[in-house]
Amino acid sequence: MKILTHIGKYFIMLRNTFGKFTKWRILKQLILKDIDILIIGSIGIVSFISFFVGGVVAIQTALNLENPLLPKNLIGFATRQSVILEFAPTFISVIMAGKVGSYITSSIGTMRVTEQIDALEVMGINTYNYLIFPKIISLSLYPLIICVSMFLGIFGGYIACVYGGFSSSADFVEGIQMDFIPFHVGYAFIKTLFFSFILATIPSYHGYFMTGGALEVGKASTVSFVWTSVVIILVNYLITQLLLT
Repeated sequence: MKILTHIGKYFIMLRNTFGKFTKWRILKQLILKDIDILIIGSIGIVSFISFFVGGVVAIQTALNLENPLLPKNLIGFATRQSVILEFAPTFISVIMAGKVGSYITSSIGTMRVTEQIDALEVMGINTYNYLIFPKIISLSLYPLIICVSMFLGIFGGYIACVYGGFSSSADFVEGIQMDFIPFHVGYAFIKTLFFSFILATIPSYHGYFMTGGALEVGKASTVSFVWTSVVIILVNYLITQLLLT
């Protein structure tokens, strides 16, 4: 029953978020601030992880293709499929649940602890829209991060494979181009849009409705990361079943 209560409060929060809107002049500044922190601030860590994990995927694929009858272009093919279908949209989103989600929960939670949210409500401001809506809009640019992740993941695989001596450049590029299905990219971006909404709203919920003092801010961030990751994995499973089966 407690889970149903949280689900109900979550959807009420979403309804209120799109209710009474804050003045655009103020909302624009909040959106630009969140874009800088949540999107631009995440490019560095996403680029680093994507490049090296793409290289690891390519190396592991190459090491498992010891049969001389198997063509070397399968390394590029497997790297591309792994990065586009699962690694970039899903694995990066779980990482972002830790980075972005913890920031959102702690920032809103701190405002709740220090009674800043109560002060905003006294002034007649719709705090749901003021605090949560800018994060939803800023994270709508999240697919751009996934584009960077896809490119660097495949590029990292190329560097590791070619300069590691596992295959030639021509074989790897041929593998990247082999049996390419454009819908797979669309599928990845559809998942990403759902994940971006989850990354913006679930951490916001845990921060907005947290109770207690400063110590509970850390606990709320941990719980937020766990539930955001769980929901991302469940939604990933459902979308995969709907779109790829």
